[in-house]
Amino acid sequence: MNSKDVVRQSLAHRAGRVPVDFGSTSVTGLHVSVVEALRRHYGLPAGPVRVFEFYQMLGEVTDDLREAMGIDTVGVLPRGTAFGFTTEGAWREWRCPWGQVVLVPAGFQTRTDPNGDIRIFPGGDLTVPPSGHMPASSYFFDAIIRQPPIDEAKLNPADNLEEYGLLSDLDVAYWTERAQALRHCPRLVVGNMGGTGLGDIARVPGISLRHPKGIRDVSEWYMAIVERRDYVHAVFERQYEIALQNLVRFHAIMGDVIDVLFVCGTDFGTQASQFCSVQTFDELYLPHYRRLNDWVHRHTTWKTIKHSCGAIDPLLPSLIRAGFDIINPVQCSATGMDPRHLKQAYGRDLVFWGGGVDTQHTLPFGTPDQVRAEVRERLRRFSPDGGFVFNSIHNIQARTPLPNILAMLEAVRAFNAGD
Repeated sequence: MNSKDVVRQSLAHRAGRVPVDFGSTSVTGLHVSVVEALRRHYGLPAGPVRVFEFYQMLGEVTDDLREAMGIDTVGVLPRGTAFGFTTEGAWREWRCPWGQVVLVPAGFQTRTDPNGDIRIFPGGDLTVPPSGHMPASSYFFDAIIRQPPIDEAKLNPADNLEEYGLLSDLDVAYWTERAQALRHCPRLVVGNMGGTGLGDIARVPGISLRHPKGIRDVSEWYMAIVERRDYVHAVFERQYEIALQNLVRFHAIMGDVIDVLFVCGTDFGTQASQFCSVQTFDELYLPHYRRLNDWVHRHTTWKTIKHSCGAIDPLLPSLIRAGFDIINPVQCSATGMDPRHLKQAYGRDLVFWGGGVDTQHTLPFGTPDQVRAEVRERLRRFSPDGGFVFNSIHNIQARTPLPNILAMLEAVRAFNAGD
């Protein structure tokens, strides 16, 4: 069995080797500094690492690193980025505040404040206000809220849809090239089309837009799902219509090249609770998700993946009814997210993609032995009868000790070897 077969087996809830994913999506990746450290450890060719996700500064995982780490997946990502520039054209070196030199595309345009903070500009346009901010002491960008004054009488749902559009001819050419390149890939391919995540709070501020309109403040958006529900419904309805048209074209290009579609990164959980009630989720989000998932399941062989951090146990039955096959990142440290409960209650209906080790505490601050012990415990809980893809709980962050990352990978290899 090659890697693709191993992941397919687990997605079908059949027992076997536990597959591993790092780098196939923007929520299962490695900080660019971690990628550099791993490449150095494995003796892989040196040189600046490409950034593939510029909001969180995630590093590209290439085939040689996948082989060294035992990764069974590969992601196919859009040509556009969260900040509105594309990854096309010549790449250049850029020095990060922590001293690492990385590769960025031409559209990655920044300015440095006198105190060393970095400002990044939407679409690489230096003539408009910046949309992201990286403090000199940080390792990733935060969104800059550019909320215009809200005039309730003039609120137009179209303003919150400006960044959503039909695939262009350039997009189609790009996806066609990626499909040809990955058609015979021995690893399972995860499709990241974009544009299908309803109300993703990372996208609400409109960091790709030069002058965002509509409701662009995170707090205002959360209030809107209660106070302006008709407005949000209208945004979601039109977003669904656009996403569906794009899905039809995306499927015509990708066909069976991909096995999993990353649908949505909207978070619904905090450390101890949920951002909305089950009733609100069922009324506002579930109908649109279900239509997207129903289309995918009627017309493709793909599985669909839903990302949500936090304490989402009360929402998992609704996510199942909405048609999601896979849940990520499985934040076991959050209230109600005990692995034994999750596997027993939902293991027949959901694949758990993540949850392999805690990236808030154990992986960054524990010892290698503590990491091994937690990884083994999670593998024992989640792996019976398949339905588990190993990944950490969200992206592995900067400054995570390399010995702990290696201990994590060694523990998975040992488990799969029966040790």
